[in-house]
Amino acid sequence: MPHRILSLLLLLASILPASAQPGFDCSSKRTQDSLFQTYAHKARTFGPDDPRWDVTFDSLLAICPKIAEAYQEKGIRQMFIGDFEKAIAYNDTAVALDRERWLAYRGYLHCMLTRNYEKAVADLEAAELLTPNAFTMDHTFSFFIALSHMELGNYQEAEKYFLKDIAQQKRGEGNNDIHFNTLLYFGILYYLMNEFDQAELRLTECLQLYEMHPMANYYMAMTMKVTGNQRQNAYFEKARQALHDGYALNEPNLRFARFPRQITMEDIEKR
Repeated sequence: MPHRILSLLLLLASILPASAQPGFDCSSKRTQDSLFQTYAHKARTFGPDDPRWDVTFDSLLAICPKIAEAYQEKGIRQMFIGDFEKAIAYNDTAVALDRERWLAYRGYLHCMLTRNYEKAVADLEAAELLTPNAFTMDHTFSFFIALSHMELGNYQEAEKYFLKDIAQQKRGEGNNDIHFNTLLYFGILYYLMNEFDQAELRLTECLQLYEMHPMANYYMAMTMKVTGNQRQNAYFEKARQALHDGYALNEPNLRFARFPRQITMEDIEKR
C-alpha cells in the first residue's frame, strides 16, 4: 500500500467513528507491519511511562486486533508501572498470536520479572526447538535457562547450559569474546558449588573483559574469603568503588529486570 494512501487511511481512522472507519486487510503481514510502525512511532513520542502509550496501541488494536507486537508493547507499559502480572498477561497474548517470535521473550520475563524459573525454563526450551541458536535480550536462550536452573538449585543443569551458552557464542571462527555476564554467573555458580578454583577462573575471565564489574569483584572477594586469600580486601574495595562510580551489569531493562544475586553497597559493608 503506497505510503500516502496509508497515511490518509490512518488519518481517517483517527477521526472517524468506528462504524465509519475504512477497512484494512488485517490478514496481511505487510499491512500489520505498516500499521504497527506508524502507531509505534507515535507511542514513542510519549514514552511507556505515559498513559497515552497504552491509548495509542489500543487505537491500533481497534483496527487490527491480532497484531502481536502491540500486545508486547502494552506489556512494556505495565513493566514501567510495576504490574508484572499484567505484563506477562499481555505477552501471553503476543505468544498466542506469534509463538515463534515472542515465546523466548516471555521466558526472559518469567526469569527476570516474576522469577518463575520453572516457567522460564519451559518457555526457553520450547523456543530453542522453534528457533535453534537464537538470542533474546542480548543473550542465548541457554544463558537464561542456566540462570533459572542455578536459582532453582539445579547446579548440574545450570553448568550444562552455561557450557552450551559459551559454545553457541563461540560458533563460527570461535574468536568472539564471551559475554562478561556469562562468565560472571558461571563464576557465581561454581562459588555456590564450592568449586572455588573454577569460580576464580571464570571471574578472572569476566574481569579481564570488564575490570570494574562490581559483582565480579564482589564474588571474587567472597571466593577468596572462603579460601583465605588476603587479596580479598582489594577486590572488596574495588567492588565498593565500582558501585559508587555507577558501574553495573550493563544489561537492557535494568530498571525492571532483576538479575539474580545482584549486590548492594550494604552487602559489601556487611561482608
